[in-house]
Amino acid sequence: MERIAVIGCGTMGHSIALNAAWTGFDVKLHGLNDAVLSQAWRSMMAKADALLRHNMFDSDELENLRNRIITTTSIKQVVEDATFVIEAIPENIELKKELFNEVDNLCNPQVVLASNTSGLSPTDIASDMFNPERFIATHFWNPAHLIPLVEVVPGEKTNESTIGRSMKLMVQMNKKPIKVNKDVPGFVGNRLQYALFREAQHLLEEGIASTEDIDAAVTYSIGRRLPKTGPFMTADMGGLDVFSAISNYLFNDLSKADSSLPTISHLVEEGSLGTKSGKGFYQWGSSFFEKINGEREKELIHFLKQDLDNG
Repeated sequence: MERIAVIGCGTMGHSIALNAAWTGFDVKLHGLNDAVLSQAWRSMMAKADALLRHNMFDSDELENLRNRIITTTSIKQVVEDATFVIEAIPENIELKKELFNEVDNLCNPQVVLASNTSGLSPTDIASDMFNPERFIATHFWNPAHLIPLVEVVPGEKTNESTIGRSMKLMVQMNKKPIKVNKDVPGFVGNRLQYALFREAQHLLEEGIASTEDIDAAVTYSIGRRLPKTGPFMTADMGGLDVFSAISNYLFNDLSKADSSLPTISHLVEEGSLGTKSGKGFYQWGSSFFEKINGEREKELIHFLKQDLDNG
């Protein structure tokens, strides 16, 4: 089995580490200091307790999970025994390039180096590395321990061994990996997600519906259908003649905005950033956040149980 190191213990990093330990891997988790590692540990254990409450494992397995995770503030220590390194630091290409240049020098050439970037070019990140053939993007989705998708994105110099090991590891971690054949901004998932988000912003700006009703239009329609049928399967089931005809008259009227629209831009300018500031499109009091987060977690665990039951 691969020995996994995760560099970065924020929202994505600690969740990736939890997923690795849950699926039986020994994992080392790196943080900048003891304070952030302590917060990461508390977050991991809170997520693990939620999984225990939903009968995803028993108390013995929870103890085993805890014992599989080692934390450290040393880059050298986190990678010294690793065979597969996953980076989950902020989405800043210069920070990522600097980190991977350091790790490239610390690890032997057989160690796979992977970035959890959500859309930065793996070719660009690896451009200064001595061994770019062992670099790849493995984009987990938030929350990483509950969302099955991982986008596996090779750079221009990534070799087939790196791709194969990455796909195999993701399957071993109970993920549903897809291989992205071209290094394009946003990969596959975010391109689809932000196409929807652009149109949602447009509908709001035009006064066509409220924030709440636009969200409801998704959660109570395509949100119910998409867990089983993606866009192409949905089109097949609805009839390609129908979907082609609607595309022909509707595409021309969809938003073609090339940047954020006024409402979200204004919210960001005033510091209303969503849950992290307590206000965004919605007011995020602690009780409201706990309610929505709990409901989302319960729903995601429900779907994950189905995936695991179906193999």
